[in-house]
Amino acid sequence: MKENSPSNRMAVVQPTRGADRNQSLTNQADPATDEMLLPSLDAGITLLDVEGGRGVPILQSLVLDHLLLHDGPAFWVDANGHATTTTLAQIAPSQRLLDRIHVARGFTGYQHYGAVCDLPAAVNQSIQRSVARRDARRDPHRGDGAPYTPSLIVAPAIDAQYRGDDTLGDAHAETLQSRALARLATYAEGYDIPVLVTRNERNEFTEPVATAADHHLECEQTRMGPRVVGDDFETTVYPVEDGAYYQTTFAYWRELLATRASQVGVESTTPATATPTPEGVGTGVTAEGETVSVAANPLLDAWTTADAGGQ
Repeated sequence: MKENSPSNRMAVVQPTRGADRNQSLTNQADPATDEMLLPSLDAGITLLDVEGGRGVPILQSLVLDHLLLHDGPAFWVDANGHATTTTLAQIAPSQRLLDRIHVARGFTGYQHYGAVCDLPAAVNQSIQRSVARRDARRDPHRGDGAPYTPSLIVAPAIDAQYRGDDTLGDAHAETLQSRALARLATYAEGYDIPVLVTRNERNEFTEPVATAADHHLECEQTRMGPRVVGDDFETTVYPVEDGAYYQTTFAYWRELLATRASQVGVESTTPATATPTPEGVGTGVTAEGETVSVAANPLLDAWTTADAGGQ
């Protein structure tokens, strides 16, 4: 299900990627380490299906890996508490990455859909604040504003709030989910960026999610660790120096992202042997327009106003 008519396309400024240097460095990386890296996210909707429960932080790892390779913030429409310090902050190689993640969440189908609809306004507010800070610093090196446009949109458990809302009938729940997917497809095309989504269940209700997806990734737990399979990517082994294999642990994902950070020249601020206890996992905007940090619990308000379904 897609809406590709010209009337549905967003009139947005196409972002100029400022992370080409990172991409070049990665392309020149040692092939021996390539097996440890994550699949890249292409423009369009990418559906990530995870088998074996939420103990595998592949979603958060893909987001952080993408931010290491691309300038610009990520906008995260959360459901079911995926944006928490328990996962994001524990595996992030640099806490500065978390400042680039803007989170909103709705507890009902209407609130979730309202957050999706309000995303362009949240993007514009983020750009305005960033430009104001740049002007205050009189920084001449970010004059085009391109790094302030989104590099990624994340919508985990896209079906959760619609299937679980007792106030919605089946037909209305399906309609709201379809409209949310159509909006996300429009943003992916308008901003020319990836939109990463997951679903709680594979069934008839979530079949439209698979239909709307341009790309499909599957992650499964195996005896040797998590295995990711996509159109042009497949995890094979997880080698370490002593010849053993990493299992599905936070240590593995920290090591994987630290390898990527080292390749692109980002200094790691997360000790590999200690569990960090940061104060937050990003920023968000309350219903009153106040910028706040997102701590262990996701932001409870939508992007901007309560009128759009944020309360």
